[in-house]
Amino acid sequence: PHGRALAVASGIKRVHPDKFVLTYQGDGDLAAIGAAETIHAGNRGERISTIFINNAIYGMTGGQMAPTTTLGQNATTAPGGRDQKLHGNPLDISQMLAVSNGVVFVERCALTTVKQIRKAKKAIKKAFQCQLDDLGFALVELLSPCPTNWKVSPKDAWAWVNEEMVKTFPLGVIKDSTGYEDKK
Repeated sequence: PHGRALAVASGIKRVHPDKFVLTYQGDGDLAAIGAAETIHAGNRGERISTIFINNAIYGMTGGQMAPTTTLGQNATTAPGGRDQKLHGNPLDISQMLAVSNGVVFVERCALTTVKQIRKAKKAIKKAFQCQLDDLGFALVELLSPCPTNWKVSPKDAWAWVNEEMVKTFPLGVIKDSTGYEDKK
């Protein structure tokens, strides 16, 4: 159920600890309606792998402002762009999770170039390995374009992720307490 993916996944993993459990969630699901479930699953160190698609807008419901909508970014509910005084700042839930001891791995990648997609695949593999090795909660945030609701071409959407979105959500490893050495 929307916003409750990590609550359901936690239950499944606890009943079937030998099963591989992952969630695939957008920014509305994970960082808005499901923010409490996200924070507490991480804090408990649930052995779950989470893939977080951040397109900075509510893409399934018509382009409303999401918790991750960047300052100045237009949305149907913020036609003049997100304003800090009116709407608050974008929520960086990956940074929030990184301070929790139950979270062992958080990485933010983008899905706009072949090189970035390869990095994302490597991060997802590492998040999966965290679960297989019973280390704790792992999350990979993927910055993803939403050209339809951003009302731009796919090419312009990719450019916006690479040039603007990364200013609010910088790419890279946010937390890694796995003890794994990266194989180049």
